[in-house]
Amino acid sequence: MSEVLSAEEIWSRFPEEWVLLDDLETDAGLKVQAARVLHHSKDRVEIWRKAREAPSKRIAVLYTGEMTDDAEFVV
Repeated sequence: MSEVLSAEEIWSRFPEEWVLLDDLETDAGLKVQAARVLHHSKDRVEIWRKAREAPSKRIAVLYTGEMTDDAEFVV
């Protein structure tokens, strides 16, 4: 995708998916306000593979679904 989407547009277009973002626009707390979507998938591992290939070093990965209490994060 080449267009910059608002955070609301990202959440609505890619429900319950992992989304790799670039060209981030963030607020003072670093919460994503808008970004360019590089890739999206239901598969978290696929997104992290794509993240390693990203042309920019300032990227973010966002999950647009609900996190469960037993969710684990590895960075």
